[in-house]
Amino acid sequence: MGEPLFHVALVSPEIGGNAGNIGRLCLNVGARLHLVHPLGFQTDEKAVRRAGLDYWKDVDVLEHDSVDTFDAWLARSGPPAGGTPRRVLALSSHGTRSYAAWRFEPGDVIVLGRESVGLPPEWVSRHGGWRIPMVGATRSLNVANAAAVVGYEALRQLRPGLF
Repeated sequence: MGEPLFHVALVSPEIGGNAGNIGRLCLNVGARLHLVHPLGFQTDEKAVRRAGLDYWKDVDVLEHDSVDTFDAWLARSGPPAGGTPRRVLALSSHGTRSYAAWRFEPGDVIVLGRESVGLPPEWVSRHGGWRIPMVGATRSLNVANAAAVVGYEALRQLRPGLF
């Protein structure tokens, strides 16, 4: 596959249905999905077929064995390896800046954490944290909803003619 418009990464996701929804989102916005192990579900053909994810075979997905291997991937730009670090928009309910202030560039990486605890605080400290503003009393959105909110903003900025 060619280079995606941008990337969406799930760090240690726990719920296959959320990953499936985000995979479908990636298909629709031209993004590559990154799954960072450990995963709380299986991605083999039988498992995704059982979950009703008949489109999974079309998802541009890259799996990383660990946060360390994902960090190594982030540290270099596209082929050939050894370029500049990728730009990372790490979504966190503890983020200090609104995602709406981010100006997307091709190849940017939207990173989301586990459904139960989000991204590790030390990871957010290292990469910076961005939040989705909310007026309600809940601490966060469902990870698939958060990915959709920010993913479509990325698409709007990168391909304004679609809007």
